Amino acid sequence: MRHNKKFNHLSRKKAHRDALLANMTVALIQRKRIFTTLAKAKALRVYAEPLINRAKEDNTANRRLVFSHLQNKYAVTELFREISQKIADRPGGYTRILKTGNRLGDNAMMCFIELVDYNEALLKAKADAKKSRTRRSRRSSAKKAEAPVEAAAPAEATAAPAQPEVEAPAATEAPAATEAPKAE
Repeated sequence: MRHNKKFNHLSRKKAHRDALLANMTVALIQRKRIFTTLAKAKALRVYAEPLINRAKEDNTANRRLVFSHLQNKYAVTELFREISQKIADRPGGYTRILKTGNRLGDNAMMCFIELVDYNEALLKAKADAKKSRTRRSRRSSAKKAEAPVEAAAPAEATAAPAQPEVEAPAATEAPAATEAPKAE
C-alpha cells in the first residue's frame, strides 16, 4: 500500500531524484528561470522553496544546511547574498510556474519555473499598472473639479435647444436647393 506517499517520484530512484532536484535548484538559482516539464517543476518547487526560505537568515548553520543539499558553493553564495535580499519581505511563494504548452515529441506538458522577484517584464508591467492607477485618480479628481463648470453649461443649453432645432432644418434645406440648379 502507498498510504501517505503523495509526492511525485518522477520515475526515478531516490538518489537519482535528489540529484535531479538539486541540479535543477542550482540552475534555478543561477539562471533565475528554467524550462522544464510541469511534473519536474512542481517537484522542484517543493524542493527549492524551503531552501530559499533558509536564505532569509544568513548564518553558518543555514549555509551548511543549504550546501548539504545543493553541493555548489557558487549557488549558495548567490542565494544568500542576492536572492535573500529580494525575498526578505516575501512570506513564501518564491517561485512561479508558467505553462507553455506541450512538447512536440511526447506531448509532455512544458513550463517555465522562475523566481518571482526576477521577472523584469512582469515587474515592469506592475509598475505601469500602478502608474495608470494614479493617472486615473488624477483624471477623476480633475473631472470632479470641472463638473460644476460643465453642470452650469448644460443648464443653459437646455433652455436654448428649441430655437436652433427650428432654424437648423431651414438652414439645411436652403443649401440643398442652391446645389440642385448647379448640378443641372
